[in-house]
Amino acid sequence: MSIIILGIESSCDDTSAAIAKDCKILANIVATQTIHEKYGGVVPELASRDHQKNIIPVVEEALKTAGVDKKEISAIAFARAPGLMGSLLVGCSFSKAFALGLNVPLIEANHLQSHILAHFIQNKKGDKNFPRFPFLCLLVSGGHTQIIRVDAHLKMEILGKSLDDAAGEAFDKAGKVFGLTYPAGHMIDKLAMGGNPKAFNFPHPDIPGLDFSFSGLKTSLLYLVKDEIKKDKDFIEKNKADLCASYQNIIVEVLMKKLKLAAAITGIKEIAIAGGVSANSFLQKTLKDEEKKSEWKTFIPQPEYCTDNAAMIAIIGYYKYINKEFCEQSVVPLARV
Repeated sequence: MSIIILGIESSCDDTSAAIAKDCKILANIVATQTIHEKYGGVVPELASRDHQKNIIPVVEEALKTAGVDKKEISAIAFARAPGLMGSLLVGCSFSKAFALGLNVPLIEANHLQSHILAHFIQNKKGDKNFPRFPFLCLLVSGGHTQIIRVDAHLKMEILGKSLDDAAGEAFDKAGKVFGLTYPAGHMIDKLAMGGNPKAFNFPHPDIPGLDFSFSGLKTSLLYLVKDEIKKDKDFIEKNKADLCASYQNIIVEVLMKKLKLAAAITGIKEIAIAGGVSANSFLQKTLKDEEKKSEWKTFIPQPEYCTDNAAMIAIIGYYKYINKEFCEQSVVPLARV
């Protein structure tokens, strides 16, 4: 008998609901909040209010799209942590109430681990091109940058992480300097295609081991722009493509340097990327180029599963359901883990 999981994602500013039938996604509905664009970043109070408005409609749409009756749901999985407390609280509260009403198990999901398990979603043709254990995953998102060793679906070890800003934050803060709308990552990626990645030099963070740091890079960009604007007030507009290309290039260089080091230390050649920044075309190309050089086997999520979505929550819910890893109604969200 198939296992049907309703996944709920509300960790930041996207309200999402998905239906998974075993490892296949029948529906993945995402309501994206645009109100934050004018503020240049997510406003937590506004995010939680929009989640309250969106949660029921996205669940109804997911059930309708999947052709699933709520009585068929085997369990409800929700993102418990990490994220914005107000946003998480909406998804958590809804999931607890819905699970109680349907008398089905409740499953808590780690948002970051869920990004990694997006690699185990079967595609529409039913192909199962999954990473083999153990594999390394470079998790790059707006709030986190980590290198994780994955030994099983629910067994993971963090080998390295950002000590300050995440790669996604570095992109978004640069976007604000360049006058781009939030979130800026996709626009920087697009503009960089027409720029010279060697036009401007940025310092390479000297952090030992497998950890990351992007705060110094962000500061160096700010100083460069301030100094050049004193000479030419139109500096950014005249050099936007080159600035984007050069800044993006150093971020990807940093990410790949640490990933190659992790692969060398562990001897693992199955390499995956996950999280919102994994949608970056230059990072994907660089990873594929390294695949040929280092004889890796690389894995990139389908585009719709790179950014925050409930499909990944439903998939981790499926594996936890198999293991009977359920949680109590007393569960509360956690901003950090």
